Amino acid sequence: MEHIVTVQGIVTASDDWTPFADFADWIEPTDAELDAIELESPLILADVDLLDAQIKAMDRPANEVDARRIRRARHRVLAERRDLANRTAGATVPGGAA
Repeated sequence: MEHIVTVQGIVTASDDWTPFADFADWIEPTDAELDAIELESPLILADVDLLDAQIKAMDRPANEVDARRIRRARHRVLAERRDLANRTAGATVPGGAA
């Protein structure tokens, strides 16, 4: 379970407050977190493309070009999810249950 904490200097800024002075070292992402983000970035970008296609289709009457664009974006998201699942299937998580 991760705890949600606040940084008092950020929440209640005083006159002598300097930006980010109260942040601890733990606030920075770890190497493992950065690796996970990098591993998931193709899926994140595919999700963004799908959202873009859906937003573009909302601004005008339905047409075949928008439908194809959304269909291709959905297929890309599904392919990226499949690829991510296949890449992480053999990975072990430290501290996980046996």
